[in-house]
Amino acid sequence: MLCALSAWSYADTRGDSALGYAKARDTVLAAGQRDITRLNTVDAAHLDRDLGGWLDATTGPLHDQLSRTHTADTAALKASGTSTRGTVTDAAVTELDTRAGTAKVIATVQVRIAPRSGTATTDRKRFEAGLSRTPDGWKLTALTAVPVGAS
Repeated sequence: MLCALSAWSYADTRGDSALGYAKARDTVLAAGQRDITRLNTVDAAHLDRDLGGWLDATTGPLHDQLSRTHTADTAALKASGTSTRGTVTDAAVTELDTRAGTAKVIATVQVRIAPRSGTATTDRKRFEAGLSRTPDGWKLTALTAVPVGAS
C-alpha cells in the first residue's frame, strides 16, 4: 500500500505546475548569479576571454551595448591593468514570467579590485538584472546598479 501511495504521489507531483515553476525559478536564479558574477569579473591578462564571456552572458539591449563598447572597454581595461573578481553573496528572483520568458533578479555582489600596482580593495554592490530565456538558456538583458539606501 505504501509503495502504491508513494508512486501516485510522485506521479502527481511530477506533473505539478508549481514544481515546474520552482524548477524554472531555480534555473533563473542560477543563471542570474553566474552571469552577474561574470559581468563583474575581468582578468587584465585575459581580456579577450573575459570580455567575450560578457557577450556570451547577455542578449538584447545589454548585449548590443556591450558589443558597441567592446573595443573601448578592451582598450580602457588594458591601459588600467586592473583586474576584478565578482562574487554574488546573495540573490533572489523577484519576477518570473515563464510564458513570456522574462525574469528579474536582485543580487548583492562583493567585488575584489586589484590594480596593476597598489593595494587591492573590496567593494560591495547591489544589482537588479533583467533576464530573457534564449535557445541557449537564460541570459542577462539588463544589469542596473542599485544605490545603497534605495528601495
